[in-house]
Amino acid sequence: MFLNYFALFLLFFIAIVLFYSVIVIHDIPYEIAVKRNHPHQDAIHVAGWVSLFTLHVIWPFLWIWATLWREDRGWGFDKLQEEQHDMQHILNMLNNKVVTLESEVQALNQQLLINSETSMQPNSDSVSEET
Repeated sequence: MFLNYFALFLLFFIAIVLFYSVIVIHDIPYEIAVKRNHPHQDAIHVAGWVSLFTLHVIWPFLWIWATLWREDRGWGFDKLQEEQHDMQHILNMLNNKVVTLESEVQALNQQLLINSETSMQPNSDSVSEET
């Protein structure tokens, strides 16, 4: 008689544990979305309940949807493209600055060369005074 009651208790206990574990499992994508501050948290939560009633057929897609978003980079691709564009813009500015500085150095070298040539030539006034 005791074994019958124990088996009935065990049957109910396992059924309740399975029922609540399925409910907890269906909520995992929503918890991920909340943790990542996902912009579609409510939609993921509702879709999780729909997934519960469809025997978790769409649950893997909800998990993927929840994990794709990260608060620091969004969906991932736009921020990367913006960063690459910003880096390219900075690189172009630095290249332009290097070209400008090279032309200034070249002009200064030419001016220095002209000044050194004029200082090396004897002055015609000083030559005529000596004679």
